[in-house]
Amino acid sequence: MRRLLNARAKASFIAAGVVTLNMAAQAGIDAPVPRHASECPVEEWLAFLGHRWNALILWHLQTGPKRHGELVGCLAGITPKVLTERLDGLEQRGLVSRELLASFPRGVLYTLSARGRRSLVLVLDRLEMWAKAG
Repeated sequence: MRRLLNARAKASFIAAGVVTLNMAAQAGIDAPVPRHASECPVEEWLAFLGHRWNALILWHLQTGPKRHGELVGCLAGITPKVLTERLDGLEQRGLVSRELLASFPRGVLYTLSARGRRSLVLVLDRLEMWAKAG
């Protein structure tokens, strides 16, 4: 029981950003060290999410499945071509699921995958709260 409480306490400190190097090492988090960007999974994900549209697409999909045209309407300024490219990238990373609709007119429905819903959207929600607290 004591280990479980310690694990929960560490997770709370990590989530709140109050982490010492010793606590980070115990939780399995790497200490900051100089390394090339291609060797750092955090930097890779930050670059991916830092793309202008990726995080916004995920944010809009958290309210429920959407068709391509609905997403174009939610994202002022995005072109259909760029949206398709971004959705393909999100699908390749396992964050978005694509379902072909057997209706007329034919279409595609995009939804957050379980992986995107359970982990990444929580991070985006925390980022939104942090930004609003300002």
